[in-house]
Amino acid sequence: MNRQLYSFILFAVVALFNLSAAATIMPDVLVKQTTDKLLSELTSNRNVLQVDSGKLYQLVDEVILPHFDFKRMSQLVLGKYWRTANNEQREQFTEQFKNLLVRTYATALFEYTGQKIVYKPFRLKQGATRAVVKTEILQHEGPKIPFHYSLKLNESGAWKIFDIRVDGISLVTNYRTSYGQMIQNNGIESLISSLADKNKTLAQ
Repeated sequence: MNRQLYSFILFAVVALFNLSAAATIMPDVLVKQTTDKLLSELTSNRNVLQVDSGKLYQLVDEVILPHFDFKRMSQLVLGKYWRTANNEQREQFTEQFKNLLVRTYATALFEYTGQKIVYKPFRLKQGATRAVVKTEILQHEGPKIPFHYSLKLNESGAWKIFDIRVDGISLVTNYRTSYGQMIQNNGIESLISSLADKNKTLAQ
């Protein structure tokens, strides 16, 4: 390979790398853009979404799901039981857990009635692969609710949410405690079956 061609290829690779890095959305921007888009859609189409749960789930699928790392969440939720589960059980649990979160999140959306969301100052250290985006929900009456997002930079250079803390309570830790007890008592297959049944009920 001649030097001129080598230099051109090297330049192209560096340019593509820099373009990819520049295109990476910062964690705080990602959370704000996603939240704003979701709440805008909810506010504009509330009447339609209230009578058609399918469209509500589709909205969450399209706006929220791409920014969550459900495999990592599932791994953290199962904890030690993830290591003993086989590949099929891992896939089944991840799918059912994802569906449950979508339906739970979608239902909770209707609790939003114009409350103001405050985004706290955000700083990211150079080279960091983890971040926490802190927000507060200002209720019409009552205390403000801290709402914090934990994100991790994946191998593709995209920030993905893997946990949410609401008023200090971690979603991952909360599910790990309850699911761990269920697995200990009845096994992982029973947990997967229970989640599947719950998802069928919520989908009706």
